Amino acid sequence: MKQETTFAHAKFSNPFMNASGVHCMTVEELNDLKKSDAGAYITKSSTLEKREGNPSPRYVDLALGSINSMGLPNLGFHYYLDYALEQQKHQETPLFFSIAGMSKEENIEMLKIIQDSAFSGITELNLSCPNVPGKPQMAYDFQATEDLLERVFSFFKKPLGVKLPPYFDLVHFDQMADILNKFPLTYVNSVNSIGNALFIDSEAEAVVIKPKNGFGGLGGQYIKPTALANVRAFYTRLKPEIQIIGTGGIETGQDAFEHLLCGATMLQVGTALHKEGPGIFTRISKELQEIMDEKGYQSIDEFRGKLKSL
Repeated sequence: MKQETTFAHAKFSNPFMNASGVHCMTVEELNDLKKSDAGAYITKSSTLEKREGNPSPRYVDLALGSINSMGLPNLGFHYYLDYALEQQKHQETPLFFSIAGMSKEENIEMLKIIQDSAFSGITELNLSCPNVPGKPQMAYDFQATEDLLERVFSFFKKPLGVKLPPYFDLVHFDQMADILNKFPLTYVNSVNSIGNALFIDSEAEAVVIKPKNGFGGLGGQYIKPTALANVRAFYTRLKPEIQIIGTGGIETGQDAFEHLLCGATMLQVGTALHKEGPGIFTRISKELQEIMDEKGYQSIDEFRGKLKSL
């Protein structure tokens, strides 16, 4: 398999998976992903208790992407943990488990339950949920992020990655990388949506989503250059044992190729998956393969991270 990928010491048939939040709320949606051509899949970011999330309309597809203010709707931590433990018995498509507590203490509590459970997969700690009113993004508070990771790694011994928001300043890349390099992280996922964008329906002279007076996270093609910059920045700053998941604006095989060229190992698809459904993984994998064949690459490792500078 030319797209076979080694990630967290496990082999994946290809680097593609869903981004947490898209097509992964229910067992039925998760099973759709499991049956698709994705190399792996991830649960909805869960909170300890079930959440309804923000009022609708809260997700709108746009010409070049999407805007959303979902507010972390999910069916509760134990719903997804039960699913993950059941799937583990069959050892089919690898499953990642995503959590996004409403507080530091809630994240600690969920991670302690995972640590004490039979779950042997990879956990993703979402430090970048931009759409919960009144809650700041943890990963923009560098000291709070370091404090949380210190507590987490005092007891958590299983594979753990963190999902980060986009950063826009070279100094912030340096500072966050310095913090992340202190810990035995499995990976960094860059990026979550760009927080607090505003999209206007000019005919109605109104915003298009209801929560937060129309402010929401921007995704899709709009954010690909920012996502690529974040993948590259962390790939060149993190110690090599911390791998990168590239997320943001992946809609075609070309987009996937560029994320891999910047240094990503796995790739998460969000907005385009929402628009197209799980069949996207068949198409996008085929398109990536066509690019690799045209360029004469026998494996992703031959070009991963090898972006040239001028």
